[in-house]
Amino acid sequence: MRQSTVREAGVDGRWFAFLESNTTGTGREFCAAARARGLRPVLLTRDPARYPYVETDGIDTRVLDTGDLPAVLGACAALVADGGLAGIASSSEYFVSAAAHAAAGLGLPAADGDAVARCRSKDVQRLALRAAGVPVPAFTAVDDVDAAVRAADAIGHPVVLKPVSGSGSVGVRLCRDRGETRSWADELLGRATDERGNPVPTRILVEAAVTGPEFSVETFDDTVVAVVAKHIGPEPYFVETGHDVPAPAPEATTETLARTALGALAALGLGWGAAHTELRLSPEGPVVIEVNPRLAGGMIPVAVRAALGVDLVDAVVARAAGQDPAPASTGTGHAAVRFLKARREGQVTAVDGTEAAAAAPGVVAVTTSTAVGRTVRITHSFQDRLGCVVATGSDAEQAAGRALAATRMIGIHLDDPTTAATPRHPRIPETPHALEQGVGRP
Repeated sequence: MRQSTVREAGVDGRWFAFLESNTTGTGREFCAAARARGLRPVLLTRDPARYPYVETDGIDTRVLDTGDLPAVLGACAALVADGGLAGIASSSEYFVSAAAHAAAGLGLPAADGDAVARCRSKDVQRLALRAAGVPVPAFTAVDDVDAAVRAADAIGHPVVLKPVSGSGSVGVRLCRDRGETRSWADELLGRATDERGNPVPTRILVEAAVTGPEFSVETFDDTVVAVVAKHIGPEPYFVETGHDVPAPAPEATTETLARTALGALAALGLGWGAAHTELRLSPEGPVVIEVNPRLAGGMIPVAVRAALGVDLVDAVVARAAGQDPAPASTGTGHAAVRFLKARREGQVTAVDGTEAAAAAPGVVAVTTSTAVGRTVRITHSFQDRLGCVVATGSDAEQAAGRALAATRMIGIHLDDPTTAATPRHPRIPETPHALEQGVGRP
């Protein structure tokens, strides 16, 4: 467990509720941050077994239908009666809006839940950004295959197809011609199911493929905390393979990216708490790919804390509890995140090397997201990332080299590829419980 930058000044004793969360990574850190502030973390969830740290760390839970806002409000009201409730938050892509609505309903500090909810639909978000003059890719939302092909023809290949609601690169693919567009649109539109596996209507986004390096801008309220360089795996997919904090780019470039991100937040009515804005730096300038009204995943908060001394996890808890964030400490100046990706499919027979990786020079965090007996599938999404290392250095190159070297120390051993009839792509969920974004989700 991490050592927080916050020093407990006394025991508050009130509850701090997390409405679902990331199952590993920052999900665990949120609970630690609440405890460091003298609060009692409690996880509101439909299935506590999904969270390995709950039992290990002794986290209280309340089991309920977290997709039902009245049920969430009822559970929170019970916490108010049982010692008081300081705040409500979520690190899950699918529950940040509900957490904001629940907090506001109980008179607790909260973001604008409606503004957060609008960001969940990528086409709605894009329309608002475009109307405000924020640069976004040309796009069309469609609900059938022929419409997807017509949209791609109008935009011009290559195009990117993705679900209108999703995260973690699930279902995102570059399509270079009409054949690829038709095939992938058919795959996405046929993959959407409810929690029982029944097909449901859905929409997908057809957008222009923007060339240029990818960045993210991490903000808190209306302040830019960091501009991050992102590394993406080979096309036609867009799986993130690493991050550099801060981005090793000219100051004029990072300032332009930062201004564009702040403009996007203003256009969407955001600017309370953490946000994670993804952009491409095209030859014509920054283009906003999407704005996420939540803290970044991908272990970016850990890298930001290591490099810059800013504890964004604690800041989110503090804001939701109506407290002041801790002042920044001294960082190392540079940090890098590198992921260990699955190279083939099979059942895990052994995981080793994590202790050696953790002891390597500059390494501040090592995580793995699989275990002996689990099956590894290639999904071309964040689920292909089986391990992660965060390392620091005197410059971006040294930090990246240390992180990459440490990932090579981790061994995830598989037996022969399984032949079980399991989908090779994660299904596109239409309900928040079906897939939650997070680093290293089991």
